[in-house]
Amino acid sequence: MVDCCSAPGLLPFELAMEKMLSAIKPISDTELISLSQGLNRVLASDISSPLNVPPHNNSAMDGYAFKVESLRTNNKLKMVGRSMAGEPFSGVCKLGECIRIMTGAKLPSCCDTVEMQENCQANDENITFLESREFNDNIRFAGEDIAINQDVFSQGKKLSAIDIGVLASLGVPKVEVFRKITVAVLATGDELKPPGATLSEGDIFESNGHALIAMLTKLNVDVINFGIIGDDEEAIRTAFEQADLQADVVISSGGVSVGEADYTKLILEQLGEIGFWKIAMKPGKPFAFGKLPNSYFFGLPGNPVSALVTAHQLAVPALLKLQNAQPKKFPLLKVKTATQLNKRPGRMDFQRAILSTNEQGEMTVTSTGSQGSGILTSMSTANCYIILPASQGKVPAGEIVDVQLFDEVIQ
Repeated sequence: MVDCCSAPGLLPFELAMEKMLSAIKPISDTELISLSQGLNRVLASDISSPLNVPPHNNSAMDGYAFKVESLRTNNKLKMVGRSMAGEPFSGVCKLGECIRIMTGAKLPSCCDTVEMQENCQANDENITFLESREFNDNIRFAGEDIAINQDVFSQGKKLSAIDIGVLASLGVPKVEVFRKITVAVLATGDELKPPGATLSEGDIFESNGHALIAMLTKLNVDVINFGIIGDDEEAIRTAFEQADLQADVVISSGGVSVGEADYTKLILEQLGEIGFWKIAMKPGKPFAFGKLPNSYFFGLPGNPVSALVTAHQLAVPALLKLQNAQPKKFPLLKVKTATQLNKRPGRMDFQRAILSTNEQGEMTVTSTGSQGSGILTSMSTANCYIILPASQGKVPAGEIVDVQLFDEVIQ
């Protein structure tokens, strides 16, 4: 039996992604910011190294530096000086001599090997070496990490905390980045009430906007929260017109289905151009994408799981392209399912699941249970999706399935 929601005309997920990304034109405006403000910003230019990292040969540990030839005939050397981090040895270390050296301290040019202090015995300035050493042992070489003029990061790199550290190690004080994009968020529905309000008969608390704004915060975009808009055609029209004037992207949830009070799709058609509507994916069939006069829009379904899955799987890649960020890669794991997975052919299915390791040390994946599009806990208890192709039917326990781990945007 074919899924009742898989009527002819639904756009395959892969084609929807292709059409959407091909329609997105990345921003071009840039700004110069301090490195301390660079976290999760997107580089607007390539960065190459102005120096070697480390800048000089240095010791990998606390110990003694010497010429390895000195130990060929005698395991006792005379200590003639010290090299400390930030205070290098400036003398000469001859055959039969050594210097005390600390981790990270510059290696004198007259030395070629380091021995850790635990393998030595010190008697005043007389150092006995308990083990033989090989040439260049325990040395970190200049440019070993990054060589001068080496390409470090390319345009489109979204800077992580580690990336900030790498740039600091290069002495980079400022970075050129693309400007932040602005995203307007709104939810439609007379039944929606903000957390803290008193619910009347038939009301529910609005959750999509809160979750979406939290996800957008992870993407480091500026958010304008238009809040809840009732099922009033003119109110929705005004909200979209104002959002279009203020934002690069407008994301709405609800109102893109086929109910009598679902005005969002109608208004979007009047104000702009809908690229596509309705996708062969589950959850999230009534997803809309298109263009307003000044912005792109994503019309998410109203059911919370559908809204979050479509935001994560479709809107996030589009926002990354708009930011000029390099596309994220989501490797698929081949894992045995520990539970039967119910599905009908017709739509690509993103089932919520938990990836874990069993007693035999094998990775297995377990469904979070009911996969209804209104069961938000199916997302909060999950750490991955089981992705089942459109043609797939029911999957018995023990079969191998494709698993995509949740990333930092949704967790």
